[in-house]
Amino acid sequence: MKKKGYSSIPLSFNRKMVRASAAITREKNNAIHSVTEVDITEVKKYLKEHEKHTGEKLSFTAYLVGCFASMVDLYPEFNSFIRGNRLVQLEDVCISVMIEREFEGEKVPEPVGIHHANRKNISELSYEIRGSKETAGQSLGSLERMGWIRLIPGFLLKTFIRMANRNVNMAKRYGKLAVTAVGMFSTEPVWFIPHGTATVLLTVGSIIPRVVEINGNFESREHLCLTVSFDHNIIDGAPAARFMNGLVEMISRGDQVIDR
Repeated sequence: MKKKGYSSIPLSFNRKMVRASAAITREKNNAIHSVTEVDITEVKKYLKEHEKHTGEKLSFTAYLVGCFASMVDLYPEFNSFIRGNRLVQLEDVCISVMIEREFEGEKVPEPVGIHHANRKNISELSYEIRGSKETAGQSLGSLERMGWIRLIPGFLLKTFIRMANRNVNMAKRYGKLAVTAVGMFSTEPVWFIPHGTATVLLTVGSIIPRVVEINGNFESREHLCLTVSFDHNIIDGAPAARFMNGLVEMISRGDQVIDR
């Protein structure tokens, strides 16, 4: 018998969910993106020194979440979403962090809402993010007690995501601000242009060396490739630029988060 030369594998529910989410994001298609680099040399030194003296390994993603949340404190109008003809502004600075988990032999991204991120120090944020990654779960959404998502028929997934995107309770659970560290493990200069329904989405790229001049001397400094995306239905270019200026400075300096 002649071989087909290919195999046909049914899509898992997890993959169908990711596919439906991407389709809804594509329909929205209203983001403006800021692509930049941030000098993180001093911050990385601090994290290494902290581990050396305390034995505690702090998460760099947690540090970025803390900086992001601190900036949103200064721009509370960014912590919002549109529902019908109204702008809903959230009080809790909840950052949705995308983590990679394995279900049924398949690695898929899952959002975890880090509530009151603007009030937590790096140690607290690190513990919460790492704890979410290590928590065993039988299904997508189980970390947020939403395992029932798997009961939704495949043909209704897009409808569910559209409704969830406008739902106040879902916004309070997961937030409308997001961080994804998709590119941190690349060794080449890599920026990502993401897709997502968050009002502000911070996408972490690779960390690379750059030679810069400081006080007449040339030094090799670590730089983070970073993309921040803004929902243009809510945020205009000028406030987005001011937010970016502050965020870059805060990440490179970090004292507001380190001293919290």
